[in-house]
Amino acid sequence: MALITDAWMPDGRKRPYRMCVRCVMDTTDPDISFDEAGVCSHCRNFETVFRPHWKPTPEGWAEFEAKLAEIKAYGQGKEYDCIIGLSGGVDSSYLATKAVEWGLRPLVVHVDAGWNSELAVKNIEQIVSKLGLDLVTHVVDWEAMKDLQLAFLRSNVANQDIPQDHAFFAALYSYAIKADIRYVINGTNFATESILPQGWGYDAMDARHIVAIHKRFGTRPLRNFPLISLFNYYFYFPKIRKMEIVSPLNFIPYSKKEAIDHLEKQYGWRYYGGKHYESRWTRFYQSYYLPQKFGYDKRKAHLASLIVTDQMTREEALAELEKPLVTDNELAEDKAFIAKKLGIGEAELDDFIRQPPRHYKDYPTNEAQLKWSLRAYGLLSRAGRLIGIGKPR
Repeated sequence: MALITDAWMPDGRKRPYRMCVRCVMDTTDPDISFDEAGVCSHCRNFETVFRPHWKPTPEGWAEFEAKLAEIKAYGQGKEYDCIIGLSGGVDSSYLATKAVEWGLRPLVVHVDAGWNSELAVKNIEQIVSKLGLDLVTHVVDWEAMKDLQLAFLRSNVANQDIPQDHAFFAALYSYAIKADIRYVINGTNFATESILPQGWGYDAMDARHIVAIHKRFGTRPLRNFPLISLFNYYFYFPKIRKMEIVSPLNFIPYSKKEAIDHLEKQYGWRYYGGKHYESRWTRFYQSYYLPQKFGYDKRKAHLASLIVTDQMTREEALAELEKPLVTDNELAEDKAFIAKKLGIGEAELDDFIRQPPRHYKDYPTNEAQLKWSLRAYGLLSRAGRLIGIGKPR
């Protein structure tokens, strides 16, 4: 692969640009490596770590049927046998329809962190009403959310979705505990998101990291914001409460195109234009903040995932990357909305993006403790951890 341009590294160094010959991941991932044939570490990692756990086969379905029977047996005599987080996005919406088809009785939880698009809200209403499911909507205190979101902007770290993602999971687990539900049905899946560079962000479940950034850059006490400790997430919930994350989409043939078609035709659901763009904040963050400030285009990871799972060719992915991330009109609309929502001017928002990037390790984390815990207790396999953490989709 010919060298094209230099890529920014977290320590300020430059490295020669290179793109994988199999997928479209490149040296904007600071940790990427290539073998002698030019195939990247993400492609190799998919084959060795993820593919063995990706089972869209009759054998995989038989394995999942056994899990379904286990969930239903657990739920006998209970109002609900599982819990699902619903964002209005493709994966979680499709999963909700399949859960009902499989005979599950989920409690549906939606966490409103203040960034819902109108389309996402409508999608949720369509899915829940047509399926006849019970919905609990948890509205995060906006003043707390706004102050934390601004603190993260001032921190200049890459993963600006941490406040929103953390709130999703903390609230979801809180409702699972209240309803005495053991099984969390999750829309994360290897088919569409097996590739995501760790160098592009940091674990959203590290409450110490969140509190440290807020303590340094926040302007008010961090109250009324749902927080969950690493101990609870990685030890108390799975080991003491025996809670389990189940990812059914890894055991069935799952195509995002087919899922969208199914949702649109059967439920009046409408697509919102990009992965996780059901959130106005995430659309701005992924389409403008990350590319402008860090040079990260998350479409590459999403498209690479589709390539390695044979849902897209490399040529098709390259053609997609030729398209603009966002139109001028969409960007102007998003910037005006974000600035107004945060109570700042657009000039101040632009200034946040112009500030020098910072690495998450510049702030306190529990990363070392997390790695030790995973080794000591064997709580999650590598693949399980990577695919089990994320926002409701």
